[in-house]
Amino acid sequence: MTDISKTVVVLGATGQQGGSVAAALRADGWAVRAVVRDPSGPRARSLSAAGVETVRGDLADPESLRAAFSDAHGVFSVQPNSGQAGAEVTNEDEVRFGTAVADIAERCGVVHLVYSSAITAGSTTGVDHLDTKSRIEPHVRNLDIASTIIRPATFMELLVTPDMGLARGHLSFLMRPDQAMQFIAVRDIGRVVAEVFGSPDRYTGRTIEIAGDALTGDALAAQLTQATGRPISYSRLPTTLLAQDEVLGKLAALVDDGRLAGNAELDALHAEFPFLLRFDRWLAGPGADLLESVGVKSNATGRRLV
Repeated sequence: MTDISKTVVVLGATGQQGGSVAAALRADGWAVRAVVRDPSGPRARSLSAAGVETVRGDLADPESLRAAFSDAHGVFSVQPNSGQAGAEVTNEDEVRFGTAVADIAERCGVVHLVYSSAITAGSTTGVDHLDTKSRIEPHVRNLDIASTIIRPATFMELLVTPDMGLARGHLSFLMRPDQAMQFIAVRDIGRVVAEVFGSPDRYTGRTIEIAGDALTGDALAAQLTQATGRPISYSRLPTTLLAQDEVLGKLAALVDDGRLAGNAELDALHAEFPFLLRFDRWLAGPGADLLESVGVKSNATGRRLV
């Protein structure tokens, strides 16, 4: 049950995951405090307009985090990583920030910490920006603070970025045409986190792999074709590219061995979180604007399924 007098601090609120968490918590009635580098920036101002308190802070400045966490009930922790485009952090930075957030939350008396990890956590993948999560997770678990770890699958949004080729009627990604991979809508990450904060007795101490759908490359192409009314084909990223780009090659291998393909129990997840979107519903709702932004207009009816 949400207590509107309690505040949840959200890190990364100007980004995808943190932004979805802030929106879902506000929708559920929580007071939300976002830690931002520049409260006067456009994204921070948008948060303020949506009823989110914004405070200046930086992951590299522990004192600013202590001030932000003061009197907070919960903290949602997500860190930038070296695998993101334009990243300015190293792998060691991410580990340092992730462990520091947890330490400071514990010392500040935060009741519940939710950490966003990766589905590959718990194994050594050889991809540095994934293996950082395997170093942060045990630190979170060993602290004297109630915690929940979520492991989101690959974002559906990643499939409709401009460099995926949809404007040319083709999609290339990591799995083979007949190989299934799990995905989640970014919106749903926020809704899952809101459920976790709202039901601590149910979720404290759990590590939850979350996904909304599993599709082969061919199934993705078929659903995109139906959603757009134009033929979309699919192929795996070229073998030459996977051989030339070490990280992409390792990611494809992780899909092949199942660790990046995802192993969430989808039926159980949909029973526990009925709002989770399948890919077709995402295309007809939150994904429709993204399709249009890359030059592919959705012809689906019943848009804006929120």
